[in-house]
Formats: sequence, C-alpha cells, structure tokens
Amino acid sequence: MITINEHYLKLQASYLFSDIARRVATFQQNNPEVEVIKLGIGDVTRPLPRACIEAMHRAVEEMGAEPTFRGYGPEQGYAFLREAIALHDFQARGADIQADEIFVSDGAKCDTGNIQELFSQDIRVAIPDPVYPVYLDTNVMAGRTGEFAHGRYQGIVYLDSTRENNFVPSLPAEPVDLIYLCFPNNPTGSTISKAELKTWVDYARANKALILFDAAYEIFIRDESLPHSIYEIEGAKEVALEFRSYSKSAGFTGTRCAYTVVPKECTAFDRNGNRQLLHSLWNRRHCTKFNGVSYPVQRAAEAVYSEEGRMQTRELADYYLQNAASVRREMQALGFSLVGGENAPYVWIDGGRDSWEFFDMLLNKAGVVCTPGAGFGRCGNGYIRISAFNSHENVEKALQRIRQALS
Repeated sequence: MITINEHYLKLQASYLFSDIARRVATFQQNNPEVEVIKLGIGDVTRPLPRACIEAMHRAVEEMGAEPTFRGYGPEQGYAFLREAIALHDFQARGADIQADEIFVSDGAKCDTGNIQELFSQDIRVAIPDPVYPVYLDTNVMAGRTGEFAHGRYQGIVYLDSTRENNFVPSLPAEPVDLIYLCFPNNPTGSTISKAELKTWVDYARANKALILFDAAYEIFIRDESLPHSIYEIEGAKEVALEFRSYSKSAGFTGTRCAYTVVPKECTAFDRNGNRQLLHSLWNRRHCTKFNGVSYPVQRAAEAVYSEEGRMQTRELADYYLQNAASVRREMQALGFSLVGGENAPYVWIDGGRDSWEFFDMLLNKAGVVCTPGAGFGRCGNGYIRISAFNSHENVEKALQRIRQALS
C-alpha cells in the first residue's frame, strides 16, 4: 500500500495567496464592472530592463547557431554570472565571497524551501512571526513540527516581531539550531542595523547554530548605514547562508533567476559532533535535483551588472519606492500607524481591526487588494501589507479609493 507523507496533512487547508485569489475571483464575478487594483502579492509590474532584454536576445541568437549553441550548462551556474555576482554584490561591499560559493537557481523561494533538506529532522527551528509562509510550511512538510494549535505549530520557536521591538525580533530565549531571518523584511518592510545583525551572528557562533538570511529585497535599501548582506558582518561566513533573487531587483518574477551563497567555511555537525561542509552538501543536492537555469536567462542576469543594467535596475527600484512613499504618506494622513516602505517595497499597516475584515472592506468598498497580515502569522493579526508593485497611476487611484472608503 502506497502511503503519503502525513506531515502534509498538518498544513493549513488554505495557502495565503490562494485564499486571496479565491476572494478576489468571487468579488470580480459579482462585480464585473469594477476594475480591481492589486496591491497584494509581491509581483512586479514593470518590464524587464532593456539591458537584460538585449542580452537575452543575443543569447537566443547564439542558441540558434551551431558554433555557439549550448546544451546542459553547469548546475551551479555559468562562471560569467557567478563571477559578476561575487564582484558586484559582495566584494564591492567588502564581503569576501568567491564565485564558486554562489549557486544560481530559478528562485529564492525554491532555495529557502529546499535548503532545509540538508538538516536533520530533529533540529530546533526558529522562525519570525510574521513570516514569509514558505519558511514555515517547508519545515512542516519535513516533519519538524507538531500539530497546529492556537495559530501556531508545536515545536517551532517563534520570534515575535512587533511594534514594541520595531519588528526586529529578539534573540530566542531557548536554544535553537536553525534561524530564518529576512531583511528588508517580507512582509513588514522593516530593516535591521549592522549592530542588530551582529547580535544574531554572535549568537549563531556561540550556539553552533545556522542563519538562513533572505536578502531578496536588498536593492531597495537607500540608507547606506544598513547592511545589504549578512556577510558585511564579521564571522558571518562561518554561520550563515544568504539567498538573493532577481525577481524584485530586475523584474524576473516570470523569467526566474536567483542564487544562494554557501561559504566554504560554513559548517554543520554530524551525530558525532564532527563538522561537515555545507558547501559540499548543497553542491551535491543542487547537482542531483537541479539542471540549471537556462543560458539566455543567465546572460540576462549578467546584464544586471553592466553599467546600463545597474542604472536601469536602480530606476526600477526607485519607481516602486515612489509608490511605497505615496502609500506611507496617505495611510499616515488617514491616521494609521505603519512601518516599512522606505527601504523596502512593502508597507505594514496597523489596521486597528481583524486583518481579514480590513482586507474584505478594502476589496468590497474600494476594489483594492492588499494582503491580510494574519496570513503571515499570529503577530500579523490586525495588520495589512500593501505592496508597491504596480503603476504610479494605479497606486494613486487605489489610494483615492481607500480614502473614500474609509471616510
């Protein structure tokens, strides 16, 4: 008899974004005349940078000529892209990351979910609340939690991110082995200082723990006192892996390219307490289960680091940050307390009521889609997330509708 992985049965029946999609579809069916403005899911709306398009076209032409055709590429990524990443994303900021410590993939979502395969089932996992659902759900699937009760899974150490701690969680009060951190944060848009991040690195080093650091939104940082990478912190290469994505920085949500950094000195332990290189383990997993990102897409990603590409991606991020600034101004003028939107594309708003109630009110009265904070964890209840990923025109129209709905 074929049996299932019953840990999947612990998962909550409705995934956050599918539940949003269902409610929006019902509203549109009942109100076909209303133009719905979506400021919910973090999907970009601007076209790819011209530098990336031109590079992709050239690469496609190469694939159409026998002398320059390419078949399977290296699973870890082509050297031209890995070297550009190491130079521009890390070495230029004083972080000693080498090209062969970078693994190119088709998405940070995939990598942050798949990386947990490297670790034993009985480790203690610390996850912020509110949190990007993938971190939590993949550990549920792996069997590292108990049942779901009172809004949380048993066996997980939740790191509360609240107004009282400026949405930067405190160190865990009990021993943990694996720690998920995301800054600039999804969903709150909060940021972490170098001093605060150093406390996490110091904790991991002292407790033989590992940090999984999601930096998918670092391109939106405008305060240069803030760290773009955890590797700007001394000692982080020993205790941290970092995830990056071109989805938000270059609009690759439909093009698919990202990468994970696994430093060669980063280790975990076997049952006998012996250190094992995570670089070797992830390389084996990557080569076994992944065939690499397509050559044209990697050439497009490489173009991000050209002079034109850097200028164009900066302009893209600035465009969305202008939207975020508009959302901040309007919602503050309406009397709401909020965070984010200054070094991140998300604005986290205290709605003063149940998250789903606020979501339904904005949808039904304004035709505007946000994301209910309760979908990100118990600490998110009462909040909504508004995304800056839309056109200036749609954001202004949405804010006008919200103003009318709330008045």
